[in-house]
Amino acid sequence: MTQAIESIPEYIDDIPNIAGSEELIESTIKKAAGTSPYAGDKSVSFEKTKAAFAIALHQHQPLIPARGDITKTPLISNLKDMMDHPDEGDNHNASVFKWCYERMGDFIPDLVGQGKEPRCMLEYSGTLLHGLRDMGCGDVVDKLKHITVNPDYRRCVEWLGMPWGHAVAPSTPVQDYRLHVKAFQHHFAAIFGLEALERLRGFSPSEMALPNHPDIAYEYIKTLVDCGYQWLLVQEHTVEQPGNGHGPERKHLPHRLVVRNSEGKEVSMIAIIKTQGSDTKLVAQMQPYHEARSLDRWELAGKKVPPLVTQIADGENGGVMMNEFPPMFNQVMQECSHSDTPAMNVSEYLDKLFGMGIKVEDFDVIQPIHQKKIWDRIEPGCGSEKLGATIEAIKKEDHEFHMEGGSWTNSISWVEGYDNVLGPMEEASYAFYEKVLKPGHPTDETRFRKALFNLMSSQTSCYRYWGQGAWTDFGVEICRRVKAIVENDY
Repeated sequence: MTQAIESIPEYIDDIPNIAGSEELIESTIKKAAGTSPYAGDKSVSFEKTKAAFAIALHQHQPLIPARGDITKTPLISNLKDMMDHPDEGDNHNASVFKWCYERMGDFIPDLVGQGKEPRCMLEYSGTLLHGLRDMGCGDVVDKLKHITVNPDYRRCVEWLGMPWGHAVAPSTPVQDYRLHVKAFQHHFAAIFGLEALERLRGFSPSEMALPNHPDIAYEYIKTLVDCGYQWLLVQEHTVEQPGNGHGPERKHLPHRLVVRNSEGKEVSMIAIIKTQGSDTKLVAQMQPYHEARSLDRWELAGKKVPPLVTQIADGENGGVMMNEFPPMFNQVMQECSHSDTPAMNVSEYLDKLFGMGIKVEDFDVIQPIHQKKIWDRIEPGCGSEKLGATIEAIKKEDHEFHMEGGSWTNSISWVEGYDNVLGPMEEASYAFYEKVLKPGHPTDETRFRKALFNLMSSQTSCYRYWGQGAWTDFGVEICRRVKAIVENDY
């Protein structure tokens, strides 16, 4: 394919377009590197800004086997299952969920029409975007596309990249995680276009999970850098200062996340710290705005710069997001527009910050949590065997030390108690690697997309969140499908 092609199809043989146009996707991203989507935009007066705030909405629905004999039924959106069975549990909320997924498509044009400057970052999983189309709710996706590509609104909306199937980075095989990251870019470009892909600069990890094992953390950040991302969101409790192991001090300024592996290799990228836990009330009640109003400019590299208070929350989860968020979002965007405490999306904020002469090297350095305890004992480059032995030794001495990664909650393990899911996940991943990736089979074939689609769907975090039962059964079944496809089609 050549760069003259302006679009790629959203579906090929009824499968989302998640692979096959890698050269075009990569060249589009590479072409955009070093540029800013916000260059020359003066809709926010940064020189008059005391502090700014950013909010992001995380939206996700997994794909599950339809009811019946789950070894034979097709994968459908969990939202469709909710709509088809409204009398069970909280399934009556399905229509409200659908509205939550589309409402930014109404809010943004309405506020812009009033002369306001609303801002919101959006993060939608590939399984949700496909699920909406598959269940006949393509109007939701089209409404989102309108505010994404229309020049009147696109400065207001920043899309964030994510792993296509909502996979948890610390416990997903590194080669598969890279497939998730690239598949999302593929699918996003197919839906919203190559120009929108050029503006995809920030990354939002599922469950805010940051790997802290040095080798896995290195591969994770290297994947994001290789795929062209400029910055990522991190939860404040998942990172530490290299010098003292304490949490970051100036959380509302960008940081530089530096990771090193057992071979001595190093990679880094900009980290934007999301403060506090996963409390949807913080976004529903627009807490970042109120916190920003209490702040003034901070010193950075000899200059006074406005801090940025950043929060992300599930966009549809719970009564506060369903009911309280819409009026609060409208009220706050009315108040903050053209004020000294404006809403700003992160890439917009970074553009203005760099425009002041600030450089990435000026940001404070952080690293994944618990790594200081490792590097106090060994040097990067010591090799994986010595690293493994050191980790085991520290585990025996320190019950708080772990290498499962950090996420928005410390009360849930994505590994412990899920051997019956992780085993099939590893088997499916191994089968896909050995028979598809390792031999280098073409990515533009239907059989590749079919196998990849099921592999990524099987790695959705939901199968390791709700405890043992139907959800773990779904995960195991989809893993079985991956192995069957690989065996039959390759």
